[in-house]
Amino acid sequence: MRWFVGAGLLLLVALVFDLGLLAYAMYALLGVMVVSRFLARVWIENLSATRECNRLAASVGDTVAVVVTLQNRGAVPVAWVLSEDLLPHRALTGNRPCLSVEGSRLHLAMIQGNGRKTLFYQLQCRRRGYHQIGPLVLETGDLFGLYRRFRVATEPHFLLVYPEVVPLEGFEIASRRPIGEVRMAHRLYEDPTRIAGVRPYEAGDPLNRVHWRATARTGALHSKIYEPSSVAGATIVMDFFQPAYNPHHEPFRSELAVTAAASIAGALYEMGQQVGLVTNGRDAADRIRQEGWDFDARSRSAARKAAEMLPHSDRLEPVTVETRRGPEQLMRIRETLARVELSDGLNLTQLLDETLSRLPRDATVLVILPEVTDEAAIALGNLRRRGFAVSAILNLYDELDFARASGRLLAEGIEARHLRDRDAILTICRRWALGITA
Repeated sequence: MRWFVGAGLLLLVALVFDLGLLAYAMYALLGVMVVSRFLARVWIENLSATRECNRLAASVGDTVAVVVTLQNRGAVPVAWVLSEDLLPHRALTGNRPCLSVEGSRLHLAMIQGNGRKTLFYQLQCRRRGYHQIGPLVLETGDLFGLYRRFRVATEPHFLLVYPEVVPLEGFEIASRRPIGEVRMAHRLYEDPTRIAGVRPYEAGDPLNRVHWRATARTGALHSKIYEPSSVAGATIVMDFFQPAYNPHHEPFRSELAVTAAASIAGALYEMGQQVGLVTNGRDAADRIRQEGWDFDARSRSAARKAAEMLPHSDRLEPVTVETRRGPEQLMRIRETLARVELSDGLNLTQLLDETLSRLPRDATVLVILPEVTDEAAIALGNLRRRGFAVSAILNLYDELDFARASGRLLAEGIEARHLRDRDAILTICRRWALGITA
């Protein structure tokens, strides 16, 4: 608009003072600006794009192929178009980037009328996470650089990369024992496979509880008495409180906690035990902008900002997967662990207070935490005194730090195991699977 105003003023001066050459130049400039403005608008409106990914769920180490197709739907050739398929900055930077790119996401091309151009690149999944692919931002304009137009051409795709699961190699599942096998203070359930004795029949006893041999022998109805069920399975409580993790040890320690949680959940699932997950981390899906797409951005930075994931979230509700058995349970936990991120919303004590009513008593409360404060130790001790079976895994590297932290837990009657590195995950899983308590 400023160009039009300036050219109009100069044209007015040329007409007033009868400056023919200047007037001719201004007429030519105004004509060029009108044509340029028209072409820039036509080019950006005629451009469309599609994106195809060969998969939207992958594991660490997999490769995801992305194909972006640009199409000029008009008969007028597009002199130039700069396209960029956006990826989150946080996924490509850091000590251990989540994704690496093979190929180019930035492409400059000229497209003939009704023509197409294809952009191809590959993503290497190096760490678990929930990543936004796209949208595609287009930039074009006239040949003189007077006008530029930007457009968000496609909606994004979202890639889910599952966390690594360390398998129990060489372990015979048939010889397993229930994980977390301890004596319970509250006998909520009975094991129908373990008969402890018989008693006289009581009104309301189901027929499958009747002990027919004792009934035939005595001539009166008798019912079976079952032994109380042992604690089977675990509710994994993963502390993802950001201030508890040393920034110099990130992202290794937090990723190690996720790998350990996924591996323990996998071992529980393989043994047919119930498993659940509770964490004070935030779900990456909460950061995704659901509305406000700007398809007519006036600058490239505005187009990028409108297309990015939200960097922050004020979500304070814990992320939970209900403790239960089932073929879909492990997949739900892996999906949750793939999306979880460090958060400064709730610390471990607040997390336990918030989720206490949702923790089942017939499963071990298995806490994975990076530090043990006096407040956290007391909170876990109170949980044990309420009748829960509590065990802890300390995500620490230094032996001295582990000794100090485990001492606070032992004072509360809670056993702790040392998660020093990735190799320790297999040892921890074996100990749980075999029911070793020492």
